Amino acid sequence: MTQPSDSDQPGVTTAPWYRWYALAVLVLVFTSSHVDRQIMGILLEPIKHDLNASDTQMGFLIGLTFALFYATLGMPIAMLADRGNRRNIITWAITIWSGMTVLCGYAQSFAQLAITRIGVGIGEAGSSPPSHSMISDMFPMRQRGTAMGIYALGVNLGLLIAYLAGGWMSQHWGWRTTFIVVGLPGLAIALLTRFTVVEPKRGQQDGDRVLQQAPPFNEVARYMWHTPAARHVIFGSALAGFVGYGMVLWLPAFFVRSAWPEPD
Repeated sequence: MTQPSDSDQPGVTTAPWYRWYALAVLVLVFTSSHVDRQIMGILLEPIKHDLNASDTQMGFLIGLTFALFYATLGMPIAMLADRGNRRNIITWAITIWSGMTVLCGYAQSFAQLAITRIGVGIGEAGSSPPSHSMISDMFPMRQRGTAMGIYALGVNLGLLIAYLAGGWMSQHWGWRTTFIVVGLPGLAIALLTRFTVVEPKRGQQDGDRVLQQAPPFNEVARYMWHTPAARHVIFGSALAGFVGYGMVLWLPAFFVRSAWPEPD
């Protein structure tokens, strides 16, 4: 069923100033997500040497431990976002991934670090699905593409912060302190989201086209599989992510090893 707004001012979520403010907060959330996600790339080499890990172990740490939980939990969380309070889901997601990023700085073994990175992946699975849904309800169709494009800036902003600030912090403070420093701001962003962003009314920008009840998962999956455009975009995005993340996360290690070759 449709969810009512939790705002004391029913029209606030359709006000132009509020739409852009809420979008800015969601961009901040997405940026924080990618800072905590991509920071592993710039810290890969110092972590490897400190924990005496192999490249295979580090590949497992920055790849499977994160991606497996991030990808699989994204679907049930998206279903929850179709039925529950999206603002609160995002708030809990930020709290989990930011808290787990802080705990990464206290890991004393490879196993402990792997567990905390799994926690980061679990938290970050709750970011994009409810954010996309909220943006769709706040912006009319003619502005939705622009809003989604602005939201997507969080990917590159997060990468920029993770590699520039993260590289400096790693060099001067060490990888443990770097995790703590990049994780703490997310807890403040969680509070900002919880107390300044309003849960919009579902379908408020779509009029009579909004569904009164979210369809079951198998119906959605069947519809997407039988829609060629959706099927091709999903497979293309998966391939692009496979190559893109592999390059982004291992490129800093390549540069470090090229500048300072490991002894034979």
